[in-house]
Amino acid sequence: MKNLTFTTAALALMASGAMAQDLRIALQSDADVLDPDQSRTFVGRIVYASLCDKLVDITPDLEIVPQLATEWSVAEDGMSIDMTVREGVVFHDGTPFNAQAVADNIDRSQTLEESRRKSELSSIESVEVTGDYTLTLNLTAPDATVMAQLADRAGMMISPTAAAEAGVDFGLNPVCSGPFSFGERVAQDRIVLNKFADYWNAEAINFDSVTFLPIPDTTVRLANLQSGDIHILERLAPTDLAQAEADEGINVVSAVSLGYQGITFNVGNGENAESPFGADKRLRQAFSHAMDREAINQVVFEGAYAPGNQSFPPTSPWYNADFPIEPRDVEKAKALLAEAGYPDGVDLTVQVPNTTIPLQLMQVVQAMAAEAGIRIEIVSKEFATLLADQSAGDYFASQIGWSGRVDPDGNIHQFVTTDGGINDSGFSHPDVDAALNAARSEADVAARKAKYDEARAILIDEAPLVYLYHQSWITALDAGIEGFTPYPDGMIRLEGVTLSE
Repeated sequence: MKNLTFTTAALALMASGAMAQDLRIALQSDADVLDPDQSRTFVGRIVYASLCDKLVDITPDLEIVPQLATEWSVAEDGMSIDMTVREGVVFHDGTPFNAQAVADNIDRSQTLEESRRKSELSSIESVEVTGDYTLTLNLTAPDATVMAQLADRAGMMISPTAAAEAGVDFGLNPVCSGPFSFGERVAQDRIVLNKFADYWNAEAINFDSVTFLPIPDTTVRLANLQSGDIHILERLAPTDLAQAEADEGINVVSAVSLGYQGITFNVGNGENAESPFGADKRLRQAFSHAMDREAINQVVFEGAYAPGNQSFPPTSPWYNADFPIEPRDVEKAKALLAEAGYPDGVDLTVQVPNTTIPLQLMQVVQAMAAEAGIRIEIVSKEFATLLADQSAGDYFASQIGWSGRVDPDGNIHQFVTTDGGINDSGFSHPDVDAALNAARSEADVAARKAKYDEARAILIDEAPLVYLYHQSWITALDAGIEGFTPYPDGMIRLEGVTLSE
């Protein structure tokens, strides 16, 4: 029997024969600012899936499909995209959604000083509103990534009225057009969204509210699911998989992710880039050689994930097979340290999220690195704080990853190009810039891959990011949840999802 807490309002609803249903979802950490232009956390994107509709979405098979945009076509020369957007849509504050709203959103993403979406939308030169619900995106050059960018935060539509009034503080009271509107937020405790009655697809939404609860400890998250205090647990730990699957009250589903996890080094972001690891690529190479990626997968993840050494998994068509995952080579790592002037070893401080799995990962990484003479100090931080410090350059190395994107550009361009929107490493190389910028405008798959391969050859040598593994999104559900579909992007989409108590 699940414990239920009855408020006066809930009792009133029961008396009227209509019990309000609140769906409770446990997140691995708290989201950062709830502004699609400023945010960058994975869990923030999970919240957005209920709060902010996008111009387009994806299917589980990674096809781009309509959401707020119903039709689009790319010009033969690739220099423009004509788009028709959905009629009858309103934002949570009553502001109508139309073609002008799209233009206003793209302008904000490109011009807001704090926006992280600038590089994602840099190829859009202008937006021409051609009708109430039609527009044209004029491009600076052909860009194969645009529609994929619009399937994520760059395509999330926020109320132009609310954005103009709130400015940089929009995230304190976000106003979008998704199935749920913002209710309240208590930092490190909960984010509450309420069903939006005027949602264009309201018939597909079966909950009166959804509450997101940041619970960093994996054991506590699972215990909350088993007790009925939550209904959905995102990112079940592989170490908890057997226990969850043995529980008749829990269903487990999964999807292979599009992203990666690894170590980002500060090589050009402020004064901390002047550290030994920031200044000398041989130390970063030594770190990579000290890692046994398959052992990490087995020891930390029960073999549930896949070892990795690039921004794309080895199974991806974009993976550069010229640089396969090499076996661990401690002697080579030691030789590189000596060559760089550190025959007696070197110190490295790595910041890590204060959640169970990253800490376990870093303890294994710490032990492996020590055998090569790399003495790691682990600094544990709340995830939003870690991201803020990383952006500001207040770090030396950071254990962090990326949830992945449908288009390969989304896994690499903004991280390693000069002034990229999430280039916290501060890495800059003209040949990498040239290759990745050219890849954006290549329609031919083979020619495009050749550009990614060019960039990868340099990035393997420079190693501003050392990739370790590619995870799977393992979601644990209350057995009463029906209609849930796991997606490779790890998002929790609630259309058609129901809960029987």
